[in-house]
Amino acid sequence: MASELRVNTLKDASGNNSIATSVVFNGSAKAWATCSTNPSTVTRDSYNNASLTDNGTGDTTFTLTSNMVNDDYFFGTCHAYYNNSYPRTTGGVRSVDYLTTSTIRVEQNYNSTFGSAETYEDTYAMGYQMQGDLA
Repeated sequence: MASELRVNTLKDASGNNSIATSVVFNGSAKAWATCSTNPSTVTRDSYNNASLTDNGTGDTTFTLTSNMVNDDYFFGTCHAYYNNSYPRTTGGVRSVDYLTTSTIRVEQNYNSTFGSAETYEDTYAMGYQMQGDLA
Protein backbone atom coordinates (compact mmCIF):
# COMPACT_ATOMS: atom_id res chain seq x y z
CA MET A 1 0.00 0.00 0.00
CA ALA A 2 1.47 3.35 -1.03
CA SER A 3 1.30 6.25 1.37
CA GLU A 4 1.45 9.98 0.82
CA LEU A 5 2.66 12.75 3.09
CA ARG A 6 1.19 16.21 2.46
CA VAL A 7 2.75 19.20 4.19
CA ASN A 8 3.04 22.91 3.55
CA THR A 9 6.05 23.69 5.75
CA LEU A 10 9.14 21.80 6.87
CA LYS A 11 10.96 22.49 10.15
CA ASP A 12 14.13 21.16 11.73
CA ALA A 13 14.01 18.68 14.65
CA SER A 14 13.77 21.55 17.19
CA GLY A 15 10.75 23.04 15.43
CA ASN A 16 12.77 25.98 14.09
CA ASN A 17 14.05 27.07 10.68
CA SER A 18 10.83 26.53 8.76
CA ILE A 19 10.70 26.54 4.99
CA ALA A 20 7.81 26.11 2.60
CA THR A 21 7.91 22.88 0.58
CA SER A 22 7.46 24.97 -2.59
CA VAL A 23 10.85 26.58 -1.92
CA VAL A 24 12.46 23.16 -1.62
CA PHE A 25 10.79 21.90 -4.79
CA ASN A 26 11.19 25.03 -6.95
CA GLY A 27 14.46 26.41 -5.61
CA SER A 28 16.66 23.34 -5.32
CA ALA A 29 19.16 22.30 -7.95
CA LYS A 30 17.60 19.53 -10.03
CA ALA A 31 21.01 18.22 -11.09
CA TRP A 32 24.66 18.98 -10.36
CA ALA A 33 28.05 17.36 -10.65
CA THR A 34 31.70 17.99 -9.89
CA CYS A 35 34.34 16.18 -11.89
CA SER A 36 37.85 16.17 -13.25
CA THR A 37 38.85 15.68 -16.88
CA ASN A 38 42.60 15.95 -16.27
CA PRO A 39 44.52 13.67 -15.87
CA SER A 40 41.53 11.32 -16.25
CA THR A 41 37.77 11.73 -16.54
CA VAL A 42 36.09 10.99 -13.23
CA THR A 43 32.97 12.20 -11.40
CA ARG A 44 33.77 13.35 -7.86
CA ASP A 45 30.20 13.80 -6.61
CA SER A 46 26.82 14.41 -8.20
CA TYR A 47 23.05 14.52 -7.89
CA ASN A 48 20.71 13.34 -10.66
CA ASN A 49 23.71 12.76 -12.91
CA ALA A 50 23.89 9.29 -14.46
CA SER A 51 27.19 9.63 -16.31
CA LEU A 52 29.61 11.88 -18.10
CA THR A 53 31.22 11.44 -21.50
CA ASP A 54 34.59 12.83 -22.53
CA ASN A 55 34.00 14.02 -26.12
CA GLY A 56 37.56 15.27 -26.53
CA THR A 57 39.78 17.99 -25.09
CA GLY A 58 37.66 20.45 -23.14
CA ASP A 59 34.35 18.90 -24.24
CA THR A 60 32.19 16.95 -21.78
CA THR A 61 28.58 15.72 -21.89
CA PHE A 62 26.64 15.06 -18.68
CA THR A 63 23.66 12.67 -18.84
CA LEU A 64 20.86 13.06 -16.30
CA THR A 65 19.30 10.25 -14.31
CA SER A 66 15.86 11.95 -14.39
CA ASN A 67 15.07 14.15 -17.38
CA MET A 68 14.00 17.78 -17.37
CA VAL A 69 10.49 18.61 -18.65
CA ASN A 70 11.98 20.75 -21.49
CA ASP A 71 15.29 22.27 -22.59
CA ASP A 72 14.51 25.76 -21.22
CA TYR A 73 16.12 25.15 -17.80
CA PHE A 74 18.73 27.36 -16.16
CA PHE A 75 22.29 26.06 -15.88
CA GLY A 76 25.61 27.28 -14.61
CA THR A 77 29.11 25.90 -15.16
CA CYS A 78 32.59 26.61 -13.90
CA HIS A 79 36.00 25.06 -14.22
CA ALA A 80 39.43 25.67 -12.76
CA TYR A 81 42.72 24.78 -14.39
CA TYR A 82 45.85 25.41 -12.34
CA ASN A 83 48.84 26.49 -14.38
CA ASN A 84 51.82 28.32 -12.90
CA SER A 85 49.92 28.63 -9.58
CA TYR A 86 46.93 30.61 -10.88
CA PRO A 87 43.43 29.33 -11.59
CA ARG A 88 41.38 30.07 -14.69
CA THR A 89 37.71 29.87 -13.86
CA THR A 90 35.82 30.32 -17.10
CA GLY A 91 33.79 27.94 -19.17
CA GLY A 92 30.37 27.47 -20.55
CA VAL A 93 27.87 25.52 -22.52
CA ARG A 94 29.09 24.69 -25.98
CA SER A 95 25.87 25.81 -27.62
CA VAL A 96 22.22 26.03 -26.65
CA ASP A 97 21.69 23.53 -29.46
CA TYR A 98 23.45 21.03 -27.18
CA LEU A 99 20.88 21.42 -24.36
CA THR A 100 18.39 18.57 -24.28
CA THR A 101 15.98 17.26 -21.68
CA SER A 102 18.46 14.51 -20.78
CA THR A 103 21.96 15.96 -21.38
CA ILE A 104 24.04 19.10 -21.11
CA ARG A 105 27.25 19.44 -23.13
CA VAL A 106 29.90 21.68 -21.58
CA GLU A 107 33.15 23.07 -22.94
CA GLN A 108 36.10 24.06 -20.81
CA ASN A 109 37.69 27.04 -22.50
CA TYR A 110 39.55 30.24 -21.79
CA ASN A 111 40.93 33.21 -23.68
CA SER A 112 44.63 33.67 -22.97
CA THR A 113 44.48 37.31 -24.10
CA PHE A 114 41.58 39.61 -24.88
CA GLY A 115 40.34 39.15 -28.42
CA SER A 116 42.26 35.93 -29.03
CA ALA A 117 40.75 32.64 -30.12
CA GLU A 118 39.42 30.35 -27.42
CA THR A 119 41.59 27.50 -26.21
CA TYR A 120 39.96 24.29 -25.00
CA GLU A 121 41.47 22.29 -22.17
CA ASP A 122 40.76 19.44 -19.81
CA THR A 123 40.60 20.63 -16.22
CA TYR A 124 41.32 19.47 -12.69
CA ALA A 125 38.03 20.76 -11.28
CA MET A 126 34.81 21.34 -13.17
CA GLY A 127 31.12 21.37 -12.37
CA TYR A 128 27.62 22.32 -13.39
CA GLN A 129 24.22 22.87 -11.81
CA MET A 130 20.72 23.03 -13.24
CA GLN A 131 17.45 24.55 -12.06
CA GLY A 132 14.09 23.94 -13.73
CA ASP A 133 11.28 21.43 -13.75
CA LEU A 134 11.88 17.71 -13.76
CA ALA A 135 9.73 15.63 -16.11
